[in-house]
Amino acid sequence: MEVTTGKHIVALCGSQRNGSYTRLALERTLATAEAHGATTDLVDVGALELPVFDPDHTDAGDAETLRKRVRAADGVVLGTPMYHGSYSSPLKTALDYCGFDEFEETTVGLLVVSGGGFPTPALEHLRSVVRALDAWVLPHQVAIPNSHSAFEDGRVIDEGLIERIETLGRDIVEYAGVESYPETATACAVPTAD
Repeated sequence: MEVTTGKHIVALCGSQRNGSYTRLALERTLATAEAHGATTDLVDVGALELPVFDPDHTDAGDAETLRKRVRAADGVVLGTPMYHGSYSSPLKTALDYCGFDEFEETTVGLLVVSGGGFPTPALEHLRSVVRALDAWVLPHQVAIPNSHSAFEDGRVIDEGLIERIETLGRDIVEYAGVESYPETATACAVPTAD
């Protein structure tokens, strides 16, 4: 008998490249989420018709389809290659078409791929955007530097990276649907002198 959590995880892939490392890493993340009882949906934003965002035409192209898929999520994973120190324009456009209705109080995980050095700036930019949408951002994030050495024949070969990706898949299920931060104030209280 298959065990399900009733949680639904959506991943937005911001890469348009054939054989995308971002897509491969997201597929592994979602496979782990499924192994932990979630249903999943990989949204290839590059395959959607999403013109550059115009606030006078918020329902252009596939915008409403995108929003429905994101609203259905208990947790969202944002995946992107790093371009010029930030995240990709397809992901930016997809996020522009979304708002508080899609992201407020939703748990979000981050995954960024770089062909070169560590993609810290792109992770920081995404974290800022997600916080501006009042979403919960997982502390655990996946950064994939020097991606050409981490993948081979369409699969992840770096064992440390596999562990980080699978942790993201597990965490997004475990913390999906969180309504508030855990109560930690009493555990961290500093004793006062009498």
